[in-house]
Amino acid sequence: MPSKVESYRDLEVWQTAMDLTAAVYKLAESFPAHQQFGLRAQLQRAAVSIPSNIAEGHGRSITREYLHHLAIAHGSLMELETQIELSVRLGFARRAARDEVLNTAAQCGRMLHGLMKRLRELAETQSTGRSRR
Repeated sequence: MPSKVESYRDLEVWQTAMDLTAAVYKLAESFPAHQQFGLRAQLQRAAVSIPSNIAEGHGRSITREYLHHLAIAHGSLMELETQIELSVRLGFARRAARDEVLNTAAQCGRMLHGLMKRLRELAETQSTGRSRR
């Protein structure tokens, strides 16, 4: 990641979320045609929500609002993981494909947690007017 974040595009978590979204779209291509408006669409919406909320939160000028959007992104990540597990149980996806996508999802989750932790610390510092060491 660049030393200075000038755009949400500079955030590694956003880049990883975009990779995850692309992987989910590829996974969903293998679903049966009758799932076009079912689980496939749900998976795609949940996946798109993750980088979208990271980007939207980054565009907010208030740290609390940024945290709110990151929390939504995290919720969408949990939704996505559940839907991927369901797709395997229903026979729409193979376990190997699931594992690959879930590994990227786990990485994204760790990054989201790290960013949220840092923003909470920043918000606390701003509210108390003193720096944390």
